[in-house]
This record gives sequence, C-alpha cells and structure tokens, in this order.
Amino acid sequence: MRFKVDMHYIVFSPVYLLMWLYTLITFIPWYFLTDAGKKKTMAKREKAKSTTGKAEGPYRCVENFDNLAREDFEGKDSLDKLFEHAVQRFGKADCLGTREVLNEENETQPSGKIFKKLILGEYRWLSYDEVDQIISHLGSGLAALGQQPKSTIAIFCETRAEWMITAQACFRRNFPCRIQHWHIKFHYTELLETKLKSILPEMHNLKHIIYVDNKSITRTGYPEGIQIHSMQAVQELGAKPDNLSIAVQRPQPTDLAVVMYTSGSTGQPKGVMIIHSNLIAGMTGQCERIPGLGPKDTYIGYLPLAHVLEMTAEISCMTYGCRIGYSSPQTLSDQSTKIKKGSKGDCSVLRPTLMAAVPEIMDRIYKNVMNKVQEMSYVQRTLFKLGYNYKLEQIKMGYDAPLCNLLLFKKVKAQLGGNIRMMLSGGAPLSSATQRFMNICFCCPVGQGYGLTETCGAGTITEVADYSTGRVGAPLICCEVKLRDWVEGGYTSQDQPHPRGEIMIGGPNVTMGYYKSEHLNNDFWVDEQGQRWFCTGDVGEIHPDGCLQIVDRKKDLVKLQAGEYVSLGKVESALKNCPLIENICAYANSDQNYVISFVVPNQKQLTILANKNGISVAWEEICNHPAMEKEVLKAIKEVAASIKLQRFEIPVKVRLSPEPWTPETGLVTDAFKLKRKELKNHFQTDIERMYGGK
Repeated sequence: MRFKVDMHYIVFSPVYLLMWLYTLITFIPWYFLTDAGKKKTMAKREKAKSTTGKAEGPYRCVENFDNLAREDFEGKDSLDKLFEHAVQRFGKADCLGTREVLNEENETQPSGKIFKKLILGEYRWLSYDEVDQIISHLGSGLAALGQQPKSTIAIFCETRAEWMITAQACFRRNFPCRIQHWHIKFHYTELLETKLKSILPEMHNLKHIIYVDNKSITRTGYPEGIQIHSMQAVQELGAKPDNLSIAVQRPQPTDLAVVMYTSGSTGQPKGVMIIHSNLIAGMTGQCERIPGLGPKDTYIGYLPLAHVLEMTAEISCMTYGCRIGYSSPQTLSDQSTKIKKGSKGDCSVLRPTLMAAVPEIMDRIYKNVMNKVQEMSYVQRTLFKLGYNYKLEQIKMGYDAPLCNLLLFKKVKAQLGGNIRMMLSGGAPLSSATQRFMNICFCCPVGQGYGLTETCGAGTITEVADYSTGRVGAPLICCEVKLRDWVEGGYTSQDQPHPRGEIMIGGPNVTMGYYKSEHLNNDFWVDEQGQRWFCTGDVGEIHPDGCLQIVDRKKDLVKLQAGEYVSLGKVESALKNCPLIENICAYANSDQNYVISFVVPNQKQLTILANKNGISVAWEEICNHPAMEKEVLKAIKEVAASIKLQRFEIPVKVRLSPEPWTPETGLVTDAFKLKRKELKNHFQTDIERMYGGK
C-alpha cells in the first residue's frame, strides 16, 4: 500500500528538505551502529534448500540441514521437565499475571443496548516458584479425587492463568487433556449453571466438575454421581500431607499430552492427538525464530488457549523465563469494548514486548488507525502520509526511519503499550498492506508463520530481518517441507518462475492422527525412514531463497460453469483492503458463472456514505438498502481493479450483513476464520436470490 500525496506537495518542500538532510547526516552512523548491512545480508541469503536437489524438495532450513531438531534443552523431552527446568532457572521471577477487576458498570448505548464496562487495576503476579507450588497442589488434589495417569481431563475455560496452571498440573502427572470422554471438567461458573447444566445427564463418564471462579454456586440440580468443586478447594485438598505424598507418575515423550481440536473452518472439528515429543519439537523450531527470547520479555496472552498457536506460544515463553500477562480481545486496548472510557486497556498497563495475533485483529487495528488518519486536519494528514511513504521506501530497501518512529508513529505504537519488539501472525494469510502497516506504524517486525494443529502449529516462520511481504518464511529447524503436484488445480513442481504444489510437512512435530477417527487419517503418512508427514491441503510456492508462499487452498478452490478456477480465500484477502468492508465471505456455485459475496460493512464508513446519499435510516435498513449494496459493489470493483483481480474473481452481487460475525454467532471460529458451511446455511435465502432462484 502507498498513499497518494496531494499535488500541493510544494507547500511541504521544507519537510522534504529536512527528511533529506536527516537521512544524509544520520544514515552512515545508523547503518554501522545497528548492523543494518548485516541484517540486509541475512534477509537476502539462502534460508532453505532441497535435500534432494529436486524442485519439489523436501526443503530444510540451512542451519539444521543434516538433522531436524527435536528438543531445545538436552534431556528435557517432556512438558513437565521443560517447566521444572524453567522453575530452576527463574524461580523468583514473575511468571503469570492477571489484572484485578475493581468495578463493573452497565453502560447504555445510543441503540439502547447495555454493555458491561470494566474498571481494572494493576497486574498481580505469581512467580515461577509460586506457580510451581500451585501446580503441585492441584495435581495432588486431582490424584486425591481418583484421577489416574493416562486418564483424560477436559479443560473448558477462557484464556487465563488457571488454564495454563491446570494444563501444567496435567502434564506433570501424565493426565492427558482433551474434550471427549470426560472424567473431570473445568468450567467457569456462569456457563456451568446455564447451558451446560442441561446436558450433564448425557455425560455418563463425568465424575467431577471443577470451576475456576471464586464464586459460590448452587449445588442442587446436578445429576447424581457428579461432584462440584472449586479449583481452590482442590488445591487445598492436594496440599494436605497425605495427598502430597501420592506418587507422581511422570509422562514419557511418547505419551499423549493433549487432544486439541481443529478450528472447524472447513467442517466438523477433528481431535488431533499430540504427544509430548511433538510439542517439544514444534516449540524448539518456533523459539529459534524469536531472537533474544528471555526473562526481559513480556508476552500478552489473549488468544484462545484451546488453539495450538496460543498454547505453544505461552509454554515457549514460560520455558525461557518470560512473564505472561493475561488479557482478552474485549480488554486489550484503551478502545476495547469492555474498557470504560478513560480507563487503561491491558496493553497500556502491561506494555508487552511480544504478541501473537490473527490477521483479523491486525486488519481491525489497521482500519481503525487509517480511519483516524482520514479525520485529521489537512496538514496533519499530509505529514503522516509523507512520513508513512518515506518509511515505506526505507523498509523496502531493508532500512528504517528512526525520526519518523519518534515524531509520527509514537502515539500509534502506544496503542499496544509502546514496547512491542516482535509480533507473530498466524491462523490465516496476512495481507501485504496490513503487514506493511504494522512494520511502519508499530515499528516492529511481523513474523508471519504457517502451521496447523496437526503439526503443533509449527511449519515455517519469517525471520526478523526478512521484511518481504506475502511469504511465511523458510521451514523451521524441526521440520521439512515438500511440494506435491496438484495437476487438476494447475500447480506442479515444474511451474515457472517457482515450483508450486500441495504443501506437505514432515518431522518430529507431526502429530499422531485424529482421535477415534482413523478413517480421516489418510492425510498422515510415514516415509521409509520412519518420519511422519502431513498433507496440509494448502498450495504453496517455494522461492529461490527457500521461503514458502501460500498461494491457494484446495478446499477454497471452486470451478465455475465456464471452467475458470476461483480461489475464494484469495478474493477475500484482497477485498478486505476495501475501507467499506469489515469482513467478507466470497461464495460461488459450480453451476453458475459468477461469484457473489456476503459482507459485514464498516458501520462508520457506510453510515457516512449513506448520509451523503440522503439515506438517514437505522443501521439494519442501511444494510438492506439496494443503493448501499450498489455502493459497496462499486467500492469492491475499484479495489479489485487496483490489485488486478481477474474479471471472473470479482463478486457480481453482494449481501450486506448488519450483524458482525463473531465466534458467538457460530459463523467464524475463535481465531476468526470463516466457517463456510455455517455461512452458506445462514445466507441460503440470499444465495438463491443472488443466483436468480427467487
């Protein structure tokens, strides 16, 4: 993305002169003091190469070309050993932090809806030693309740310290964590007393429920045979001398650690069986791509811990002595929905150095900042554009713009606390425009990663020095990547200028298959050397330096009536750059010759446009107005033309959705991936209308 600067730039010629003089005076000392030349060389070097010399690979990272890495610390081959090693090294240091809720207030919105607003205090920290003691007591308490090694425990809880403490207690005593065939279940009280209470009679194996909130609950109305405990009560039970003496049976590297479910974006979620050695290998690869990871870092945890990206990120941080402060998407920043106006969001208080994010969240930050830029005065807006474009050119050359960072982007950077040194993006493709925006305005590299639950979230991650966009980096040191021809889709290893094909990932991080779903295990296989592989269903392209680019997804590809193939994911990623679009789902039927779309509009931008068109009605009526559908289609076509989408890829009709798509609606996953089947069912009437059926 590049801003078009007003033709009256002559007015700002002194600013141009200042920028030129600043570059002239500071470039040489900055170049040598920051090792900019070395970083540029690192970015351009060969990062991975084929082990066979063939275009399809397998490709391995050049740093670990001869052997794939299996563990970061010798002998620490299970998750319990990894945490105990961290306790020995960082015992007194802060480990897990949670903000105290000082007050809750109900705030009535102009629409009449009532939103709950929070006033939060400072973070309260548990040290590594304190967390270790809680884990010991909780594990002993679980054993005292009758929990046996290799018997399953299900964790059903929001992202918070108690989730990680519970998981670590399970890892230590070899209690696999999973969601099916429940024996002991962790809940927070509100959900327990509403939706879940009614289905408990169907859970015949469930014996104990342990809730994490320090609230009293009614014990009546539960099926006979199920006992209800607070987490604090179980810890107190485990702290008794007789229970502390219960022998601990440690896990082996080949023991099951967790059954983690896939997001369900393409169908029914599948339970992935992950053993200890899988996670150890995957995290070894991930940590190698985060230079300087250690006790000086602070990580903000807010993504769902039920997803492999967040779980491995947090365990990795604990391994290296980082502290983790817990948050949520509703309290992340000062402008978040649950933060009372005038109060500080979690990022402002915690000031993290490391953060993981899904593209949907980064896209929202990008659009919010750009909307504020448009509201600036002419002079402010022009200066911002000049600085943005200047730094963009510097970054493209592998350099930086410290003066712009100090004068222009300091306030933007402060939205995430001001100390972010690296962001990790995963879960879906990140648009080039959004990646560049994060590089420029938040003054930090974005490590775009690629991995799946089936590979412990490990596959590839871009290096810190690599500021290219649209790529996901070279294979991690724990795995290798191979391409398999997909002739029907038009992707082969002989393609020019770069080999393409379906991505296959092999290595010790590849998991053991799907839980009780052997008929779905066709995508897993073992080669003649005994190494496990997984066929991802994604289509990739290998660049000359060994970096991977995701170019398509087999399940997202639709063949139109005239024979053209449309990549729905590609269309959606491209059109999210449209300022009128908050979210979009492209859709196509194989018996039709054009694409349609469902769009969640940007309420502020579309309302302004509606008022300009003399349409002053309620939000839902704006979304249902034919004139506004035409306006959104017009904007879609303009963006599509600017990024050179093919004619047959551009949606011809659109349905505007007044309600945002959130995980609560069931239309997107917890990581905000589209659930295509659910979206199709939700908009079935509109699909028939747009294709002429009604």
